[in-house]
Amino acid sequence: MSCTLITFSPTGSTERTARILASAIAEHWETIDLLKPVSDLLFSADDLCLVALPSYGGRIPTLSAERLRSIHADGTRAVLLCIYGNRAYEDTLSELQDLLEEQGFICVAAAAAIAEHSIFREFGAGRPDNADIAELNLFGEKIRERLAAPNAGSLTVPGAHGSYKPYTNSAFVPAETDACVNCGTCRAECPTDAIGNTPADIDPTRCIKCMRCVSVCPTGARRPEPKLLAPLYERLKPLCTGRKANELFL
Repeated sequence: MSCTLITFSPTGSTERTARILASAIAEHWETIDLLKPVSDLLFSADDLCLVALPSYGGRIPTLSAERLRSIHADGTRAVLLCIYGNRAYEDTLSELQDLLEEQGFICVAAAAAIAEHSIFREFGAGRPDNADIAELNLFGEKIRERLAAPNAGSLTVPGAHGSYKPYTNSAFVPAETDACVNCGTCRAECPTDAIGNTPADIDPTRCIKCMRCVSVCPTGARRPEPKLLAPLYERLKPLCTGRKANELFL
């Protein structure tokens, strides 16, 4: 079995987790990277797609939604994977299911899995760990069985359908520090073109706080302003502590 892995993974955590599940489902896969613009694509009923997105405040990232609308399907089976940083995923899976079904996909399985928080790495630190990997591998086997069964039934996931929670927007944007060497990597890798001619030239209306620029900086020279992050950290700390379980749906 082969599949197409469709990911939006600014810091790499979503793609790493998706590859674990993909390897348990399919012997081979190709990847479509939603960090880059996508031309119109059409999948057939014989295809299989694993669509993996991070949860941003309990919603799918707006940019990934825009680019997914360039991907169409004709009864293509889809596996949904939501990655979140140990707080909550809320409407992420339901919104992703709604969008994919509008595009012609048939959603057959879904998972909400924990990975390190993209901003505060202590939340969900080290995940997916060995226990997560074992669980995802077993889930992948169950998905293979479902794909082989005729008339396997419809998929139900938690969350609102069509009346999602509002998007929230934090005040911070990642900025350069004295370690910046003006190499241009952050500008080249920013999925929204929010960085201008210099690393200090940031359009806050385009920045989606995905941490892509922070994760790819070769000198570790970018980070959000600590004073602006402190209130967000204090709000998240009681919500993100402890070990939350992955949630799997067939």
